[in-house]
Amino acid sequence: MSVKKFVCADLHLGHAKNALRRGFSSAEEHDLMLIERWNSVVRKSDIVYILGDITMEKRAPYVILDQLNGIKYVAGGNHDRRQDLYELLNHVNGFAACYEVKGCILTHIPIHPDELNRYRKNIHGHLHSKSIDDSRYVCVSLEHTYMAPIDLDILLQ
Repeated sequence: MSVKKFVCADLHLGHAKNALRRGFSSAEEHDLMLIERWNSVVRKSDIVYILGDITMEKRAPYVILDQLNGIKYVAGGNHDRRQDLYELLNHVNGFAACYEVKGCILTHIPIHPDELNRYRKNIHGHLHSKSIDDSRYVCVSLEHTYMAPIDLDILLQ
């Protein structure tokens, strides 16, 4: 089997308010469902690009990342604090501002439309349940991906 590439954004692990907004009774229930759904689609050898907001400015939930299958690369989000980067790198395989994969730019916050002409699409997070009315932008916040990473090849079809 070949290695698949997945994308998702806005995990917000350990964040009670976000869990309630997503219909869960607690952060623990949210995180357990995320682990279950994630591991049902991602194999240990697959690559996952997490497009920001791993937590809500807390380090403690990073250990949950160890329970998620795949080789994990993070594009920094607005709630991923610089002072936590060394701890985060104990639980993921890489961290960058953005990634370029299959002609697409992967970011947390959508890029400006003037910058998009160099890329096939901007796959991003940050907007949660909202989206941009432009087919060049694809929001992969967990609200759009049924609480699991989505296969990049399927997304681009």
